[in-house]
Amino acid sequence: MSAFVALPSASSAGPVERVHSLRGASEAPPAPAATSASTCATVAGVAALGAVAAAGQRRKHRAALAKGSSTTQMPKPRSLANAKVIVCAGATLPEGRKLRVAVIGGGPAGASAADALAQEGIETYLIERKLDNCKPCGGAIPLCMIDEFGLPKDIVDRQVKKMTMISPTNKEVQIGQTLKDDEFIGMVRREVLDDFLRQRAKKNGATLINGLFMGMTIPQQKNEPYVLTFNEFADEASNARKGEKKTLEVDVVIGADGANSRVAKDIEAGDYEYAIAFQERMRIPENKMEYYQDRAEMYVGDDVSPDFYAWVFPKCDHVAVGTGTVIDKKGIQRYQQGIRDRAAVRIDGGEIIRVEAHPIPEHPRPWRVKDRAILVGDAAGYVTKCSGEGIYFAAKSGRMCAETIVKSSKNGVRMIDEADLMEHIREWDSKYGPTYLVLDLLQKVFYTSDAARESFVELCEEEYVQKVTFDSYLYKTVQGNDPMGDLKLGWKTLSSLYKYNNQKTPDPMRTLV
Repeated sequence: MSAFVALPSASSAGPVERVHSLRGASEAPPAPAATSASTCATVAGVAALGAVAAAGQRRKHRAALAKGSSTTQMPKPRSLANAKVIVCAGATLPEGRKLRVAVIGGGPAGASAADALAQEGIETYLIERKLDNCKPCGGAIPLCMIDEFGLPKDIVDRQVKKMTMISPTNKEVQIGQTLKDDEFIGMVRREVLDDFLRQRAKKNGATLINGLFMGMTIPQQKNEPYVLTFNEFADEASNARKGEKKTLEVDVVIGADGANSRVAKDIEAGDYEYAIAFQERMRIPENKMEYYQDRAEMYVGDDVSPDFYAWVFPKCDHVAVGTGTVIDKKGIQRYQQGIRDRAAVRIDGGEIIRVEAHPIPEHPRPWRVKDRAILVGDAAGYVTKCSGEGIYFAAKSGRMCAETIVKSSKNGVRMIDEADLMEHIREWDSKYGPTYLVLDLLQKVFYTSDAARESFVELCEEEYVQKVTFDSYLYKTVQGNDPMGDLKLGWKTLSSLYKYNNQKTPDPMRTLV
């Protein structure tokens, strides 16, 4: 799933020692790096609590940096597994041989990583089992992603300029008044976006393999290769499940194979909590499709999700209607019926053309690096709480990881090691750690009851919330700093929460106007 949400921007600060744990992991949420502006409000409209939480985290981080602490090192019990070692530089590869990297998974994370590696001349293999991937995903991407990742304009099905937030009692709040004429949220189909990114990586030199990754043999000695086993399918178009068993030797493995990552299992990266996303692609009558020409909808309420939101997002010639939940996965069908009922007036007469379901990670895995294997995207757990946004962060993590490998290997002529890959983890946690911390807090505050959700939607009416939210989402950086605006919104937030939590049970008659 992917929806828009304001994100705090953080920058790496200060040099750090190249001293790492043997497993290269962060078992607790990373300490955030300093930011230059106050944090954010979510699309449903909370800036105050986010700003307060992030400000506290920034103060702690600055204090840690003053003492020379690393943002990725957390206190752990003393044990051999957590012993600290200083890893020496890797050896130069034999003349004429480049570093060999296998990327498992061809979604935004894997395809972006493969593309960045191949462009720098590194021997790159991209293994993807399902080349017509249609992950159940809202498909929202920020405006900055189009230029940053060189996406063609026609890859965007719809340019959303209006977002309607709908409360448990069907109160509607229209968001988007602060957008400029050339600003919008891009709505894409994953099968189109993913294919474009994969084909570009292939064009730039990556070897694209249509195959099912089965597992890998872990090196037992330094600089020994990983031996990957996979079933290669002869016909890319048909994706027939029977394939030819093959092996491949590589120096580095990037696991971009989603929430059910086989790479994560092989490197014992640990489990994480996950949500189930369920989505129906629905072709609705043309007169109803007109309403969704440049509009998306988000519904909140216990009837559509006990801990998340439901959505109706426009695509090229249809809408995606879906929901998600962590705490009641078995009830997903009931919540999907809930969003069908809530949106009935606007999707009545629609024909379901595709049904999709998929696990979505809720937080980073306990371990993301082991030796010369690393996880990115959903496999690493890079999906934001509260909004469920994952496309941009998947692509960004893949590219950032690849850039670290290129730099550390000196464009593929040097063998890298765990310490090199840990540089990527450190950079990622420093840059985006505050985002995950703040959105986790906001979800706990506003997705716990219908009273809190009513407050959540009411805050969307605030122009300040809308401006900070859209500016932050579209450009992935906080735009401006208004302490008075934060203070006023903080009071508004607390007042709204108090009001709705002390009201009688909301009117159960939920009829859309």
